[in-house]
Amino acid sequence: MTYLSPVSKKSSDHPRSGCPVSISLDIFGDRWSLLIVRDLMVRGFRRFKDFQQSGEGIATNILADRLRKLEESGILATAPDPGDARRRLYRLTTKGIDLAPALLEILVWGATHEQTGAPCEVISQMAKNREAVLAEVRRRWQNDDPTPILPWLGGPPK
Repeated sequence: MTYLSPVSKKSSDHPRSGCPVSISLDIFGDRWSLLIVRDLMVRGFRRFKDFQQSGEGIATNILADRLRKLEESGILATAPDPGDARRRLYRLTTKGIDLAPALLEILVWGATHEQTGAPCEVISQMAKNREAVLAEVRRRWQNDDPTPILPWLGGPPK
């Protein structure tokens, strides 16, 4: 694993402190960024329209800003859409897919301690089989397989 010190960041960035939690929150600590990562990782979203129609209610200007920031921070990358070169496809980078364990723990924590729409049995199985879930997330990412890993969340809008 490679560790980057705060001095490796762009010179225009001024972290509040050298604390890894603080620096991480500067990248994805807003209310939308981890939902975008979630949608890329477990819902198979790839297009701006997918995120826009996700049901979360994110405004298009906020969505565009968060996608740009996530790309600038190296969490996602873009490529031209082969079906329409005017549009972009989004994909997690290695840095982005490395958020899978943290996202899984947030999912399990939220479903355990709060009332959610997540099926209890699914969450229970995920909690018992964390390594298998993470292996499947990584397999789908490596194979560029957009099949939703959590079907109850829904896949890309048609």
